[in-house]
Amino acid sequence: MNIDATAVKSLREKTGVGMMECKKALLEASGDIEKAITILRTQGMAKAMKLSVRAAKEGKIFSYIHHSGKIGVLLELGCETSFSAKTPEFDELGKELCLQITASSPICIRRTEMPEDKILKERDIYKKQLEGTNKPQQIIEKIIDGKMEKFYQEICLLDQPYIRDPKITIEKLIAEKIGKIKENITPIRFVVFRQGE
Repeated sequence: MNIDATAVKSLREKTGVGMMECKKALLEASGDIEKAITILRTQGMAKAMKLSVRAAKEGKIFSYIHHSGKIGVLLELGCETSFSAKTPEFDELGKELCLQITASSPICIRRTEMPEDKILKERDIYKKQLEGTNKPQQIIEKIIDGKMEKFYQEICLLDQPYIRDPKITIEKLIAEKIGKIKENITPIRFVVFRQGE
């Protein structure tokens, strides 16, 4: 099958992925651009998983102050090289993460940062809410697990739905950028300042 150069260019503009990878994805998708985007996103996630174990010792500090002047965010975003820290994709991601933190108020970056006592306390609250429902224990545990997933989506940055596209999580958004930059990128820490607090 011949792939039109215009289709390759269009896919590249939409995804930021290299020309050869776009052409391969279009071949695999039989010329369907939407399918090719899905293929590239899937490949990006696979590459991101491989790259995520590499050390992110470079990076930048990003800041955002809401127009009201009542809330501000500082975020340290890490990557592997100073070259990547200077790319437009890295800058864009840093700004988007600051906006996400401002809008969604996470309290930590990843689940592993949650104190064990807070997790146990939350599970205990859900267990008490289900007391007297006469549901079997395994059903109660599944319900509690579902409620815990929602809890993590509210408070853990990587689990949160992306404010501009709730179909993807922040973890997937970062993975897509990793796929484009070809380096590990990771949020290291953030601080939220609220006026009067």
